[in-house]
Amino acid sequence: MAHVRNLDMNRKTFVNSIMESYFSRNAMPYWAVLLFDSAVVLLSYLLLYTMDHGSWDTMKEFPSVLATLVIYLIPYVLGFRLFHTYSGVMRYSSFVDLLRVGSATLVGVVGGLILCYGIPARAWFEDVRPREVVFAWLMATLLMFGVRIFMKFIFEQIRGGNSRRRVFIYGTKAGGMALAKSIRLEVASGFQLQGFVSDSNDMPGHMLQGVRVYPNDEHLVENMKARRATAILISPLKTERFMANEKMADMLMEAGIRIYTPNFAQRWDGKSDISTSQLREVEIEDLLPREEIQVDLDAVAELLRGRRILITGSAGSIGSEMVRQIAQWEPSQLILIDQAETPQHDVRLMMARDYAGIKSEIIVCDISHKSRMESIFAQYRPEYVFHAAAYKHVPMMEDNPSEAVQNNIEGTRILADLAVKYGVKKFVMISTDKAVNPTNVMGCSKRICEIYVQSLDKAIKDGHIVGETQFVTTRFGNVLGSNGSVIPLFREQIRKGGPVTVTHPDIIRFFMLIPEACKLVLEAGTMGHGGEIYVFDMGKPVKIADLARRMITLSGAKNVEVKFTGLRDGEKLYEEVLNDAEKTKPTFNKKIKIAQVREYDYDEVNTWLDDLLSISFEYDNMETVRKMKQIVPEYKSQHSIYQQLDA
Repeated sequence: MAHVRNLDMNRKTFVNSIMESYFSRNAMPYWAVLLFDSAVVLLSYLLLYTMDHGSWDTMKEFPSVLATLVIYLIPYVLGFRLFHTYSGVMRYSSFVDLLRVGSATLVGVVGGLILCYGIPARAWFEDVRPREVVFAWLMATLLMFGVRIFMKFIFEQIRGGNSRRRVFIYGTKAGGMALAKSIRLEVASGFQLQGFVSDSNDMPGHMLQGVRVYPNDEHLVENMKARRATAILISPLKTERFMANEKMADMLMEAGIRIYTPNFAQRWDGKSDISTSQLREVEIEDLLPREEIQVDLDAVAELLRGRRILITGSAGSIGSEMVRQIAQWEPSQLILIDQAETPQHDVRLMMARDYAGIKSEIIVCDISHKSRMESIFAQYRPEYVFHAAAYKHVPMMEDNPSEAVQNNIEGTRILADLAVKYGVKKFVMISTDKAVNPTNVMGCSKRICEIYVQSLDKAIKDGHIVGETQFVTTRFGNVLGSNGSVIPLFREQIRKGGPVTVTHPDIIRFFMLIPEACKLVLEAGTMGHGGEIYVFDMGKPVKIADLARRMITLSGAKNVEVKFTGLRDGEKLYEEVLNDAEKTKPTFNKKIKIAQVREYDYDEVNTWLDDLLSISFEYDNMETVRKMKQIVPEYKSQHSIYQQLDA
């Protein structure tokens, strides 16, 4: 028995090696496919003629019979030429290819019937009966269909083996069908379709493209494992629904199922082909709960096109994305400022590579150096200023409050004053949710920035200061993937095997994608009339501990623990977007609200800032923070040495 089994295995190995050798070659040339199809037609005619006239008569008159059948082959060859059946590759045959073959053979049978009834009998021309023409057509068509389907099946088996990932597709409509088609047609897809997943009640149990449709329920993972599927592809028409279904995503991740989504720059049009090369494995940023943000970018583009625009912090996460988004609207000039030399050099390279047609000035400087900033405003005369530069790391500013004052606050005051002096149309300051009921130096410094630009805007409107600049503030929370944010940190900790460090089990944060945040900044900044603090709807808050666990699960890493390290200096469990006493009113975008806040007298604020700046140069941290608390009474320190000042 063992000898028989070994012989059978050797035979299978030999056959597989032959098939793999064939399928590893390029497709057959056009003439070979045409010759094969012609031979199928000719043999079908010969078989039907022999059945009708007998084998003896056929053999006796074989030369004449063969010549006659070649004439009947001519309409088929014309059909093959007309529908280009030979240009398709048999191993990748699709329904469209079979339709072409069927259309070509239809031309052949019509031509054959015309020959049958239209050509008078000749001594050299054998009598072919109409039923022979029809049955030969049926036989030839079925044979050509069958060979193509067989070749496709064998190729998929040879190509599949154990090397391709067995997958399900979530979605049974146009998007799911487009994905299934790409899996079957693309040599390098790397996937083998094992099933579809549907939310509809009427689809499960049916067959699509030869595989079963399964319901989207608690048995999904069980059904996938039964088919040895290790990944799921998300239809482009189901992406938003899947991202909003945390239960489904968690269930799949916990089972070790890989998740792939389309990586389109724009929404799928519902008609175009989808290549498996356009799929990417889902990342944690995709799974955070948030609604799609709609922004009237046409209106923004109309305002910024042909303008001179200055962006501070241009090398940072927000600033560099602002550069990319604004550059596509063809401003007349971009003046890009940052004090980080190497990242700013990267911005220079990006502009030269991607936006060579945009005139740009890449400047390395410190916004708190007044004389340098004045020379820049005097030389370039910007019309719009987007102020993203700031020290933003909470623990760093807790240890260096004087730097927070000199860079964040005084730097903003210098920029704002120069904007008025040199006739800037609009000044957009990017603030933070940490400015609301601040518990740390960084948040308080940004709140003071808000107070200053608002008081300056009011002073202009009241006629106390001559100018035309409109000052707008935008306030939002954490952005995904920004420098120093938790996601890159967690990703690196997981890569090293852990532990993943979280400050507190209950800490929560709001998150937004950098491009989404920048779009809202642009719309709010350009649409505002001055004096507003725009608050962004950040969606649902995310528990950081849950985020860490999902990232560990998604990575597939084993035995990586989450370690709680305690709240950092100045950190609070949750961020607010509005002060308790503040209210909001709606705007042109449902994701943007205007905060109604207390107004301040410009001269009084200016005096406060003069005193604060003077104290900061003494580098006495306690006295610097004491003065900040006087300016912002709601600033109450948490987990910080400055809590003693609140007693």
